[in-house]
Order: sequence, then structure tokens, then C-alpha cells
Amino acid sequence: MQPADPAPAPLESSSVPTGTASVPVPAPFAPPPPPAWATLVVASCNTLNLALPGRVYYDNQDPYGADEYERKLNWLGAMLGRLNADVAMFQEVWDEAALRAAVARSGLNYAQVLAPGAEQGATGTPRLGLATRLALESIEAIPGFAPAQAVDLPEIGRYERFERPVLHAVLRTKQGLRIHVLVVHLKSKRPKYLQDAEGRTLEDTDDPEVTARATLRSLMMRAAEAAALRSIVVGITQRTREPLLLMGDMNDGPHAVTSQMIAATQAVAYDRQARDVALFHALDVQTEPALRRDLAYSHVFQGWPELLDQLWVSEEFVAGSRFALGDVKRVEIFNDHLHEGRDGTRSDHGFLRALLRVRLPLPPSPPPPSNGPPATPSL
Repeated sequence: MQPADPAPAPLESSSVPTGTASVPVPAPFAPPPPPAWATLVVASCNTLNLALPGRVYYDNQDPYGADEYERKLNWLGAMLGRLNADVAMFQEVWDEAALRAAVARSGLNYAQVLAPGAEQGATGTPRLGLATRLALESIEAIPGFAPAQAVDLPEIGRYERFERPVLHAVLRTKQGLRIHVLVVHLKSKRPKYLQDAEGRTLEDTDDPEVTARATLRSLMMRAAEAAALRSIVVGITQRTREPLLLMGDMNDGPHAVTSQMIAATQAVAYDRQARDVALFHALDVQTEPALRRDLAYSHVFQGWPELLDQLWVSEEFVAGSRFALGDVKRVEIFNDHLHEGRDGTRSDHGFLRALLRVRLPLPPSPPPPSNGPPATPSL
């Protein structure tokens, strides 16, 4: 019987014999530490005509009585408490004082609660509002289009102003990141009938051809606002790495022509340079698995669910972008109340909430261990 071969000697962890020389073996690979995140919760809330009691905001609409106003504040406060957003954006605010009261009813603390143009009560159309825990660097209402963006409406004439001025705020996180926020409420799909100076309708609203013409005017108004808003988006996003969030009541779906005029996401498919000024729908880029998108809706009109309330983000919040500073982790729509019956104390829109994450810088790596004797500190 042949003797068994002797067991090979264990190899040194630092070298592998190859003839008379040795090849160093690298230290075991250390995977990079997982990313650290800071979270940012944002929400959009169409309040459905938030006004002080006794205040006439539309001539054909009864003002809130004291009890009705209290119920509205209680409902809005409870909803805001559920959302618990770091930044909440509001539509249909007639009185900043009413917005402040609703936010106070939530029990949450915000550094700023503002509704520019509604400080003393808005006239004509409601305004947009913002409540934020983040530091507010600036805020402005943008009422008009650039001169070249005005359009002529059939039988009406020049259209050159947003019905609800766009709200642009610049916020800063605790980590120092500047974030641009646009709060929007575009023209509704309601037909735009001709009216006299006192607001009385001059057309036969029962005539289907008249209604089609009035709907055309409404569409042109919303499209003109979308084109003007696109110019604002490009001005903020072009050649900068400061992220933009656009949120509010778009009065159209994500794939509508007006929405794509603002976002220009489709251009990315054939022009990667377009990513710099494109916006991405939060439901499309969220990183956490969610319900099917066609189950998401924020408004019900004559039995048809629609996703009118939306969040769009610049590529800095798209996880797959090489310029990503964070991501959209989850989007939720609070819409149960839409099936509880029509009541002016509740909103006729679902409230949208999104959990965003901002990547924090990794801590510096510790120095590699020394194989030699400890260094003598210098005196």
C-alpha cells in the first residue's frame, strides 16, 4: 500500500507560493456601508374653498356658518395630522387665517404657514398655500405668463395670467440641500361660457355645440397655463443640481397632453440630455412596490375616478439617475372620504402624500491597519 500523500501545509494569508516568489493576497473585500438617508414627507391638499365663516367667496355659493366652519377645520386638522407632512401644499385657500386655523387644529408644529395673496382674503379666485417645517429661503406667487406665452381665446381675447397664481418656494433641509417647490392648480375642465361684466352667462348652456365651444376655451386656458408653467420649470432645472418638486391639482391625468407639456418626460426616451429639464411622475419612479397605478385616483367625477392631484420630481429624486441625490420611496393617496357623500366641510379631492429620501454623505472610512510598529508621536 502506498503511503498517503501528506496533507498540504496551510497557506499563509498574506502570500501564495509560486516558485521562489510570493504574490500578495489582498485583504478580504469589505462591502461599502449601506447608504444613510434623511426623510422628507410632502403632501398636496385641495381644501375645497377654505374660507372664514360668513365670507362670500363666490356669488352663487353660500358662505360657511360658524358650525360648518368648525366642522371643516376639524376635518382638515384631522387629515393633516394623519399626513404628518414636513411640507404640505394647499389649493383653494381664500383666507390665510383659515389655513392657519386648520393647520393649528392638526396639533402639528410648522415653522411657516403662508398663502400669498390671501393674507387679507383673496378675491376672484382662491390662492395656493404652503406649510413647512423646513427653513424657508424665499416664496413668491407668479401671476402672469411671459409676454410671448399669451394666447387668444375664441370670443374672449388675450389670456396671459394663471387663474390661480403659481407658488414658488425655495426650502433648505437641515443638511443644507436647497429644494425648489412649485405648488400649482391649473384651470379646471369646466366649460368656459361667455359672461357679461357682472358674471352672468350669455350663452345657452343646454346647447351641446355651445358647450363644446366653451370646453374648447377651457382646454386652451389650461394648455396655455401648462406651457407657461413649462417655462418656469425649465428656468429652475436647467443646468443645476438643485432638485424641484412640482405638486398640486393639475386638473388632468399624468399622460394628458397638458401634463406632458409641463413635464416633457417622453422626450427622455430619445434624448438623454432632456433629463436635465424633465420631470418624472412620482408613481412611476417610486422605489417601494405599490398597488397598481390604475388603482390610484384622487377625484371622482360623475362616477369616473381620475388622478388629478400629482407629484412630479426632477431627476435628482430619480433613483436610477447618475445625478440622484435621493429617491421617491412611496406615494399614497388618502381618498376614502370621496365615498362618504358630498359635504362642503370635506374636500372633493383625495390628499396625496409621498415619502422622499435624501442620501446623506457617508462617514469617512477608517485608516487601514498598520502592519509595522506603532508610530512614535512627534513632540
